[in-house]
Amino acid sequence: MGWHAYLNDTLDFPFEASCLTEREESPLKEGETVRVVGMPTTEPTLRQQFVIIEWKNRELGVPLKQLEPVDTSSTTEQAIADWHYWLER
Repeated sequence: MGWHAYLNDTLDFPFEASCLTEREESPLKEGETVRVVGMPTTEPTLRQQFVIIEWKNRELGVPLKQLEPVDTSSTTEQAIADWHYWLER
């Protein structure tokens, strides 16, 4: 829950993000840009955090690991970089 609280408190929603890699659990294609609008209410884990995006006239959750911020606040960039670093450890 610590990561979820940190990300929810630190990310400046909404923001634009680009898809880094395609993943089985997500419909996004590499290089696709989306608008991230919030955090879901589902239970997070230490290895998986989801964010809510606007995609094709609806909202859905995708792994934050899949996204890279585009032209957003430094606090949002840092929080996502922190999450990516944690996953790579």
